[in-house]
Amino acid sequence: MPTHVHDRSRTGPALVAAVLFALHTVFALRNHARFRTTGYDLGIFGQAVRSWAEGRLPASEIRTATAPAGFEGEALPLLGDHFHPALALLGPVYRLVPHVEVLLVAQAALVAAAVYVTGRTAQRHLPGQPSAGPLVGVACGLAWGTQTLIGFDFHEVAFALPPLALACRAYLDGRLRTAAWWAAALLLVKEDLGATAAVFGLLIAHRVRDGRERRAGWLLAGGSVLAALLVLKVVIPGFAPDGRYLYAEQVRGANGFLDGWSVKVLTVLALLAVTGGLVVRSPLAWLLLPTLAWRFTSSVPSHWEPGLHYSAVLVPVAFAALVDAIRRGARLPVPGLRGFRASLLVPVGAALLLLPLQPTAQLATPGFWRESPREAAARAAVELVPNGVRVAASNTLAPHLTDRNVVWLAVPGLLDQDPMVEWLVVDRTDGFPAGAAADTLQKAAGDPTWRVVRDEAGIVLLRRCLTW
Repeated sequence: MPTHVHDRSRTGPALVAAVLFALHTVFALRNHARFRTTGYDLGIFGQAVRSWAEGRLPASEIRTATAPAGFEGEALPLLGDHFHPALALLGPVYRLVPHVEVLLVAQAALVAAAVYVTGRTAQRHLPGQPSAGPLVGVACGLAWGTQTLIGFDFHEVAFALPPLALACRAYLDGRLRTAAWWAAALLLVKEDLGATAAVFGLLIAHRVRDGRERRAGWLLAGGSVLAALLVLKVVIPGFAPDGRYLYAEQVRGANGFLDGWSVKVLTVLALLAVTGGLVVRSPLAWLLLPTLAWRFTSSVPSHWEPGLHYSAVLVPVAFAALVDAIRRGARLPVPGLRGFRASLLVPVGAALLLLPLQPTAQLATPGFWRESPREAAARAAVELVPNGVRVAASNTLAPHLTDRNVVWLAVPGLLDQDPMVEWLVVDRTDGFPAGAAADTLQKAAGDPTWRVVRDEAGIVLLRRCLTW
């Protein structure tokens, strides 16, 4: 292929990815500056990455607020909660730039990388349509699953997006062993993605009848199942304080697979909408089932909803499946549009139609850029907390302190622990954990060692003074 043609094919997807990276980064950083991020999950992951940067296994003081009964340690070992060693990749970056905002920028970069790869996949497999790459890239980056991730603090599933996009591209290219290697990387992102890797292995094995590619598929499928069992039965329980995998109980709660199907159907319809329904015309659609399965069998109703960051892992697969379906001859019958242009424009239109409902739409609202009295008071309060002290903070204030302090969520029981918490900063309006803000302030008011340093716009800052 001539160099100028090759370069031009990269330009569209690269430009789309760069613009989306900039928009998502600006949104995430401003959202954090407005105190809209939380200890659950940005603060927890900030403490995890700080642990990796300091050469320690990931642990979180914030996560102890919902630790198993009987846990008495200062920081919960996070590999006993979820298996996400991929977070260690951010350790060296955090060591150079020790700010929790690094996680937000990294998440935007991971999304942009997946957008670029997915756009390039469309460029390669839908020849004769120069707009294929940019259109698919735009639809992928603005899809509701991607937007929910950007709007939700930070989450380890962001690390799954580039490997999924690369694995799907290699699969469509016919580079099946390469696809297997990229899919295997999912095992380092989160324990539930082992099922997705296993299904990918079965797809590879089914595609070829003999040879190294078939063996690679079976090895990926079998190895992923064994690795997932090892993680769920040995690794996570080995780190967990109570020796159990906590989330196994989520399939044995009051709700079950038969419940909530009005919400579950909405999630499925939203997934179909981003590709105009063509996702089901590709074998890659099988990769969507493991994530949907664990979510729909969970007893936690929020897992069933479309507006959940876990939906992000569905997006690269859905758009790779869209590309595959179109190249196989599938088309959306749209009057006035010929060829597969309609099949590309409909997903873009669906993404744009839903965009006003997405978090990043706030970028276009004046209020997003104005600082409220609460935000000004919160900023002033956290800036008064000195470095290197032990702090109990409300959920929305915690991630602003984790870079330079030892931070827990503000709950009443923390005020009695030894060594003592030295500073307390509470947002009276914070609702998580339920009732914690009011109860913590009430308990501090009854302890003469606590002195109010600042109380403005609902943000209260207290300091423990053992000598007067």
